[in-house]
Amino acid sequence: MLRDSITAYRSPPSDKHLKNRFAFTLVELLVVIAIIGVVMSLTIPAISSSREAARRNTCMNNLRQIGTALQSYQLAKGTFPAGCVERRAWNDSTQQKRQLAWSAFILGHLDQQNLHEQIDFSKAFDALENQAVAATILEAYVCPTSSRGARLVNGRGPIDYGGIFGERITGPNNPPKGMMLIDERLSIEQCTDGATNTLIVAEDAAWPDGQWINGLNIFDQAFPINEAPEFENDIRSQHTEGANAVYVDAHVKFLPESTDPIVLAAICTRQGGETNTQID
Repeated sequence: MLRDSITAYRSPPSDKHLKNRFAFTLVELLVVIAIIGVVMSLTIPAISSSREAARRNTCMNNLRQIGTALQSYQLAKGTFPAGCVERRAWNDSTQQKRQLAWSAFILGHLDQQNLHEQIDFSKAFDALENQAVAATILEAYVCPTSSRGARLVNGRGPIDYGGIFGERITGPNNPPKGMMLIDERLSIEQCTDGATNTLIVAEDAAWPDGQWINGLNIFDQAFPINEAPEFENDIRSQHTEGANAVYVDAHVKFLPESTDPIVLAAICTRQGGETNTQID
């Protein structure tokens, strides 16, 4: 009798018993699904936000490199590069004017000396002689948040950054008020508003004609940040709530969309005499 009792005690549970022990009820299953849904709804935005923060930092690093290259150029040459050399009229389809960009001239100071030497600066940006080199994609000129990405623009390498030609917020940009002019190179001494108060390059992400060799990548600011129509090149990005920019002294700042337009106009000018140009 005792042996039978021990055997009975040690007998494995029946399949029915296991099923009753481990199976989920419908209510329990719904609760688990709801918990997973809540966790996902909290996690996915956090991951997305973290990725965008990393992309924004990469963009800021691009501008630091550009700002440092511009400083190196002006130390070597005594001036910053012209924003555009021999700009063409909008309806001029000839190659008589070179229309070369500031971003091509600084390549030797951006650890791209070999690329710089391949450019024929005596020819136009779209000349056959410059076709192959112009198709180079440079990471330092591409914002990782830009929806265009690292795709060629009319067969040429893209750029998501533009030189500051001035501003049209407070009045006509005539004469031009910025640091990146056409056929004119400015010294740092000509920036009387101060190198820490004056922009020289800013994001102009995914502007359709943005090409690093093409001198059309300069602009006079006319709209609040991120509000320009697509056909205008202006300070804008695809980051959340603002855009990155680099000042004449090479420090980089994120400019919020809430920036007062008058302050924005002030930091786009080199000799405006403005004093209230601080952006938090």
